[in-house]
Amino acid sequence: MSLRTAQRASLVDQVIDQLKEQITSGSWPMNGKIPTETVLAEQLGVGRNTVREAVRALTHAGLLECRQGDGTYVRATSELSGAMLRRLRQAEQLEILEVRRALEVESARLAATRRNDEDIVRIEAALAERERAWELDDPDFFVEADLAFHMAVAHATHNLVLIDLYEDFSAALRASITAAGTSLNKSYIPHDAIARAIASGDATAAERAGHACMEHILIALTES
Repeated sequence: MSLRTAQRASLVDQVIDQLKEQITSGSWPMNGKIPTETVLAEQLGVGRNTVREAVRALTHAGLLECRQGDGTYVRATSELSGAMLRRLRQAEQLEILEVRRALEVESARLAATRRNDEDIVRIEAALAERERAWELDDPDFFVEADLAFHMAVAHATHNLVLIDLYEDFSAALRASITAAGTSLNKSYIPHDAIARAIASGDATAAERAGHACMEHILIALTES
């Protein structure tokens, strides 16, 4: 980790900026523990009170989470995702799935018109991994593999705002996918139609396939 010694003016703001940089750059990974106050104070050349105030500000913004007696962990990579996490903790699964449907249907449609060869390879690899995860009957693995497939589709849109929004929404999506998996009671929802439509450049078919998948999940949730 490369932290610079802070200057005298606006020490807390400088420390906040540097800690945020460690988070957004991935130097401190999601759900990972950050260095202790003592270590950070030594690396930054500031007092522990300054570090504590900066950590408190980032905790309030939702980027960090302080766990009493354990340490401080990375909870989000931006203020938007932090605010979204706080809001989604009180949201109903149906609300989350409705937003997920909007994101994923539009992602599939745009991906079909903008994907390149690398995107197609990435989507097909993610699809194969998703199917392998299902066959292994590993719920945690499947949730991550399913999310990776949809992230690959989102990246194929080449819309940076949509990609950032989808990444910020990923924590809620994990909960949504997990809940959907429980509600569907082992009923597999194939995603190969989405991948085929995107590969062929058929935006209408991609939109239809994405919508069909999400409708299946929403119906199962409302009937459970």
